[in-house]
Amino acid sequence: MAQIVYLRLRKKVDMTSYRPVLLKDIAYLACSLSLKQKLETIPLHYITKKDKNIIVIDGVLVIEKMAELFPEIEVQLIGPAQTIITITTKKRKPAIWMVAGIWLLLFVGAAMAIMNFHYDVSMEAVQQKLHFMLTGEKVKHPFWIQVPYSIGLGLGMILFFNHIFNKKINEEPSPLEVEVFKYQQSMDDYVTINENKVENNDDPRST
Repeated sequence: MAQIVYLRLRKKVDMTSYRPVLLKDIAYLACSLSLKQKLETIPLHYITKKDKNIIVIDGVLVIEKMAELFPEIEVQLIGPAQTIITITTKKRKPAIWMVAGIWLLLFVGAAMAIMNFHYDVSMEAVQQKLHFMLTGEKVKHPFWIQVPYSIGLGLGMILFFNHIFNKKINEEPSPLEVEVFKYQQSMDDYVTINENKVENNDDPRST
């Protein structure tokens, strides 16, 4: 009777060097401990420079490799059908001038966006009218409304993005994080279809 091995591929894996991709690098296995130790060392692909920075390993290829070396097992694939391997090189620390330039660009861009929005909706006129309705006086700059409004605008952005510098206020994801996650999912789906996929005729023993 064939021994059943449950195989679940990881959705995405980061690797930082050109080396063999072993089964344990991209998958979780559920079987006996002795068999698991043997299966985990199966080489699936050798990463080379021609692979560029993205590799896609299909679950069918993994099952074929396992069945070729261990014909007495029955593999059942659960979860994702492919694994995306991202090859990352060592990142250099960004220069201070670059960080300062990006920060200044974002600061000016955000300020211009807020000012243009307030101009489009005539926020100043609204605040002046609100002051007149509450006090009966006409003033050009109702600071007692404008100052708290400005502070509240900043606090509202902090609550919206759920971040104070590098710290999160709570565990709930912010709308920006949700949109980035959805974008990353779409990118992963595209990569699994169009990028460098390891085919069945690739020899994992070649360098």
